Amino acid sequence: MPSIPLGGEPVPTDGSLPSGALDGAAGRPLGFYLHVPFCASRCGYCDFNTYVAEELRGPDGAGVNRENFTDLLIEEIRLARKVLGDDPRPVRTVFLGGGTPTLLPTRDPGRLLETLRQEFGLAPDAEATIEANPESVDPTRLAALREAGFTRISFGMQSAREHVLRILERRHRPGRPEECVAEARAAGFEHISLDLIHGTPGESDDDWRASLEAAIGAGPDHLSAYSLIVEEGTALARRVRRGEIPAIDDDVHADRYLIAEEALSAAGFSWYEVSNWATSPAGRCRHNELYWTGGDWWGAGPGAHGHVGGVRWWNERHPGAYARALTEGRSPGAGREILSAAERRVERVLLELRMVEGCPLDLLEPEGRAAAERYLADGLLREDAFAAGRAALTLRGRLLADAVARDLVD
Repeated sequence: MPSIPLGGEPVPTDGSLPSGALDGAAGRPLGFYLHVPFCASRCGYCDFNTYVAEELRGPDGAGVNRENFTDLLIEEIRLARKVLGDDPRPVRTVFLGGGTPTLLPTRDPGRLLETLRQEFGLAPDAEATIEANPESVDPTRLAALREAGFTRISFGMQSAREHVLRILERRHRPGRPEECVAEARAAGFEHISLDLIHGTPGESDDDWRASLEAAIGAGPDHLSAYSLIVEEGTALARRVRRGEIPAIDDDVHADRYLIAEEALSAAGFSWYEVSNWATSPAGRCRHNELYWTGGDWWGAGPGAHGHVGGVRWWNERHPGAYARALTEGRSPGAGREILSAAERRVERVLLELRMVEGCPLDLLEPEGRAAAERYLADGLLREDAFAAGRAALTLRGRLLADAVARDLVD
């Protein structure tokens, strides 16, 4: 019996959805998130559902490894086809994340796209993204990914400074992510993203500016800049608790965000979500936009989350438990929740407010509308958007996005 997180209910053995989940589906985009849990080593700040090879040895690992894992994902894609029945929608976005998907055998990412094409069909303009660590690719691998049909690649850069990478326990050398951008461009990728992290202990303002300068200079069309969060249970959290490195100051994060906005705007990037910038609308990550706007997606892989028509579910986290479910002909779902109309409204506000377009004011209850008017007067919401019936954040509002969102839904 799979474990059910607090507040969840069991997923049926066959993975079937409740009646009505596909009502109106034709008007919603369909995407797939495919989670690859393998990493060559674990970064000290990371709390994602990832495993290094030695953690999957023994009976609990159920024989799961990089060589056979793709077969499990293919099995879940086929399960999704059965569950969604005659749903005619083609897949509009695919995101192969992790972990480090580029640790899979070279041909396996393409096998996954081909399975989706056979089972569902891919939209003519489908976006297919793969994440990569800079040390896990070379020109040959990048060319194979592009030939397989991936249209977008996202590299984990995090910083251009060696001492910052050392604190984060990143393995690549400074300068390698920039080389990866050039190699991906030569392989035919039009859409390339770099991920950065700000606020690492020991990072100065000048270090952050240097990272931004290096990332911009590499020539990607998308940049993500996330504030470092010390997650419980990580090696970084233990080091902070022991006093080996200092805790992170929220004011530092705010200053670094403003530095990022200034540098990226000057370089021709525009923000479209609080932590994401692109050089054009075509450079946006459409898969993430699907999350933020309440689309449908199937999350395949250990610990992956899916959502269809207000039904949200999550898979068994451990690769061994995930594999056993599929090999026994069962859904790997560990639990699910069916969102009420009120819960879906709240989620829309929380997520859409983070986007440049903002959220419709008519989603707000009277108390939320009153809070929005206060934030408009305080300069945290844009006047032009408010006049058009939307709550959209100003730059100062972005610094306080979580607090603003909470007040709008309380």
